[in-house]
Amino acid sequence: MRITIQTLGSRGDVQPYCALALALQGRGHLVQLVAPDQFSAMAAELGIPFVSLPAEFLALIDSRAGKQALGGKAISGSINLLRQVGPLVRQVLEVEGQAIADFGPDLIIHHPKSMASPHMAEKLGVPCVLACPLPGFTPTAAWPSPLIPVANLGPLNWASHLLATKSANVLFGKLQRQWRQDVLGLPAKTAHKGPDATLYAYSPSVVPKPADWGDDVLVSGYWFLDTPDWVMPDALQRFLAAGDAPVYVGFGSMPGIDPERFTKAIIDGLARAGKRGLLATGGGALSASTAPDHIHILDAAPHDQLFAHVSATMHHGGAGTTAAALRAGKPTTICPFFGDQPFWARRLHNLGVSPPPLDRKRLTAEHVASALQAMDAPAMRHNAAALGARIRAETGIANAIARLETLASAK
Repeated sequence: MRITIQTLGSRGDVQPYCALALALQGRGHLVQLVAPDQFSAMAAELGIPFVSLPAEFLALIDSRAGKQALGGKAISGSINLLRQVGPLVRQVLEVEGQAIADFGPDLIIHHPKSMASPHMAEKLGVPCVLACPLPGFTPTAAWPSPLIPVANLGPLNWASHLLATKSANVLFGKLQRQWRQDVLGLPAKTAHKGPDATLYAYSPSVVPKPADWGDDVLVSGYWFLDTPDWVMPDALQRFLAAGDAPVYVGFGSMPGIDPERFTKAIIDGLARAGKRGLLATGGGALSASTAPDHIHILDAAPHDQLFAHVSATMHHGGAGTTAAALRAGKPTTICPFFGDQPFWARRLHNLGVSPPPLDRKRLTAEHVASALQAMDAPAMRHNAAALGARIRAETGIANAIARLETLASAK
């Protein structure tokens, strides 16, 4: 079977799809991955055929204006970012569509941000599968959209999902309609009623499938991309050997709006709690050129390897980092920035594996120390270890592939 996988976003939006692509190749399928150019080297190293989407999209997000907008520093920044993103949408549509057309797939798998995929499935008459690491694209009355930062909207929960999922059509609908007519030769209004199937790449032990989702929706379990060949740097080995297991602190690709203040609160909080810390500077939320003896600074390291050596984690609540921390069986404190991160923070707190989320805008050393001490509670450590064991026993990728192959054979 020829399968194209299309995704758009940061590492957390790409890495699970790489894991799926590798497993599909192992089953003998021909796979094409379409993602931002920044991940071409990763795909090449993994041996996944790759088509680059314009690098400008992620570069814009990573710019100073993009970081300010995403960090909520100014409404004007968000409006300006939207103005700059708009012209890139048509370019991304063109590249996505051409990649699919050239490959001639039997099946299209796509991230929700891949706007071209449903239209190309309609054009080619092939099955289209929505695949996502968060439960935000199938309406349910059980919870509001994870993209809306509230815990419960009661009778409006269902409608909130429709509002969140239709926002791209509202913002970029005109561009999509023009592209359908000009390039695909399709009517401006799509006849596509939705995906042929939906795969959610997270654990049902973390978010169980709600009763109002149909058989076309599968909560498969996480799609992990492991790095068994990673070699730990000598400096990190020496730090780990020099004392108690540290707390991992990292915020992935999150922007640095006031990184000096933020980093100081975390370092001081670790000291107050008597903890050692591993600080991963990542996208700039943390900034420290030098650090006291109880802190080790690193740029990044694979979570599947690193989290085996830590006592707990503190992070932004990105779906990928959350999954890795849970699989490791370690308590987690989440300091959310935006998007679905508050959803994961609430969910993990409700599961008893995390203290209440931290407020990054008002973060103090006292808040950090309190969260670190809460993660030492025996009940929380027990809950985290038990949940980790359940997740490690799951076969998320195998479950997803079984559904994909069944869908393809039925078409």
